[in-house]
Amino acid sequence: MLISNPTHTQPPKKSKQMNTSFLFNRWLNWAFIPLFFSCWLTTDVTAQTIPLDSTHLKLEEAEQIFLKNNLQLLAQQYNVDAASALIIQARLFPNPNFSVSQGFYNGENHKLFNFGNSASETQAALSQLIMLAGKRNKQIKLAKAGAQLAKYQLFDLIRTLKYTLRTNFFNIYYLQRSVRVYAMEIASLKVVVDAFEQQKGKGYISEKEVVRVKALLYSLQSEHHDLVDQINDLESELKLILQVKNTVYIVPDIDQYQINNLSPAKYPLATLIDSAYHARTDLLIAKTTTEINKLNYSYQKALAVPDLTLQAAYDRQGSYVHNFNSLGVAFDLPVFNRNQGNIKSAKASIKAADATQKSVEADIEGTVYRALQKALDADKLYKGIDPAFESDFERLQHEVLINYQKRNIGLLDFLDFYDSYKQNVLQTNNIFFNRVSAFEDINFYTGAEFFY
Repeated sequence: MLISNPTHTQPPKKSKQMNTSFLFNRWLNWAFIPLFFSCWLTTDVTAQTIPLDSTHLKLEEAEQIFLKNNLQLLAQQYNVDAASALIIQARLFPNPNFSVSQGFYNGENHKLFNFGNSASETQAALSQLIMLAGKRNKQIKLAKAGAQLAKYQLFDLIRTLKYTLRTNFFNIYYLQRSVRVYAMEIASLKVVVDAFEQQKGKGYISEKEVVRVKALLYSLQSEHHDLVDQINDLESELKLILQVKNTVYIVPDIDQYQINNLSPAKYPLATLIDSAYHARTDLLIAKTTTEINKLNYSYQKALAVPDLTLQAAYDRQGSYVHNFNSLGVAFDLPVFNRNQGNIKSAKASIKAADATQKSVEADIEGTVYRALQKALDADKLYKGIDPAFESDFERLQHEVLINYQKRNIGLLDFLDFYDSYKQNVLQTNNIFFNRVSAFEDINFYTGAEFFY
């Protein structure tokens, strides 16, 4: 009599399921873990977003290209040359005036152009304008002040564009570091999703888990897209400043060791404020504008004084004697127009320029103080980070991968740690950028290169 043993009815099926699940896990580990490390070691933002003609630039190289190629600087330099040329023009004296007239037709003898006849009429006059009330010297001073204003405007343009260049340069650098993390995680999760899609229908992976992984992947792709767009916007602005081709993708290279050694406590607040009062180009522009308006007021008052015109004349037949020679002087009588409107306008312009200058001066202390405060706060936050934290996090990430490979932790725990690592990198890069950006703010608001 054959007796069936129930213990032999299920084990073969269970053994097959365990074997298949084991093979799937082994396949997933073999496919996913090497790819993860490959992405971590080789992933670069240029592989995802930049053209083949990418260019690695140091900050010093970028600044040299900027000073050489920027069209705004070139245009402003021409403005400086144009303003300097006006000094030459202001130094010139008025040209003398010479006039001559000859009788065209003699009604007595009915002759045309009778030059040789003593009865013909000929007149000649030479005159010279003499400017009074120091108008010429005032014009020279105005031209010199205008040329100085053009130079300050050039320096202010350099200051503003260099601040934008340096800030964008550092911002791109740290954003590109963040993009690498996204690219690595996206590439790794795609392998997991592909593996899950193949095994989902066999019942080894729950649909809920597949949806969870896909949701994380799509979220990372969306964040990655936004980050790349942000970098491309900064790249576009940076390339415009440097006047390089749009097909070039700039990869910043920075000296992290030099940046790490910067300290906002190196210079006291009084030193920074004093530098701003002496070196801020916007303040120098405001002061020069006030000076120009004062010079213009003085010049407009001088214009109220009539100029003299000296004249020497000769007349052959038109006077009471033949061959009449004369000297004369002419000037306007200031009866109606004494330049009242221009004088009043120039006086009001002085008040407006003075108010603008005081506004800039009042803004200096507040902006410098706030820039130093931000730098101190950012530096404190930066120094509060354990230098070994990043390496410890990477080491733990490696251990998590090993434990996931051994199936000691679940996929969701692994993904949670994955997300934590991403957030840590983003926050760390943001802290790094905020710190170096605060130093650039100090340079900008003081008009000097304290932290360079």
